[in-house]
Amino acid sequence: MESAAISEALKIISYSMFTGIIQSLGTVQARESRGGDLHMTIKTNFKNMSGVHLGDSIAMDGVCLTVTSFKGDEVTVDVSVETVNKTTVGDWQVGKVLNLEPALTLQDQLGGHLVSGHVDAVGKCLSRTASARSEVFSFKIPAELDKFVAVKGSITINGTSLTVNTVDQGVLSVNLVPHTLEHTNLGALQAGDAVNVEIDTVARYVEKMLACQSN
Repeated sequence: MESAAISEALKIISYSMFTGIIQSLGTVQARESRGGDLHMTIKTNFKNMSGVHLGDSIAMDGVCLTVTSFKGDEVTVDVSVETVNKTTVGDWQVGKVLNLEPALTLQDQLGGHLVSGHVDAVGKCLSRTASARSEVFSFKIPAELDKFVAVKGSITINGTSLTVNTVDQGVLSVNLVPHTLEHTNLGALQAGDAVNVEIDTVARYVEKMLACQSN
């Protein structure tokens, strides 16, 4: 069982990975329904597109999507029914501002934490309150995710790596500094807004290993 758990954990190296450090605020330029799936065009606003290629992965509000074509600083992506059902993508309309991050390379600095772009749940912003020059946001997440969230641990909200202040019965709080408020779309969040939530990848695999050991 232990070797099976290790093999499962090692699959992480085959994924496109991200850091949760947002590189750009993009916007939805076009949205088209294709047989239940969605086809979207996103203006990336990346300063340099030389690193973007056909088939590359880009995290958009925390959702790992594949580039199917690109022109200038615009890319197109296809979104499956599964992704539409499990994330906020279905609500994205033309003009929607998105947090963007290209996939991590071996040369990049890991400034946040390991993020897979595989959304675990859609959460909800409950409140935001001023705290000196920063703001404290509270979010509601499914209660079953509580065990994966630790105080001073990491969590990803709309693709942004954040440090957990508190967590209790499906409600967690985080502190957003002025830079994060200005350079991500989290600064525009209001109570009631839906967000994409991804738990710490390491926590997910630790839970898997412990489950295998107990069997």
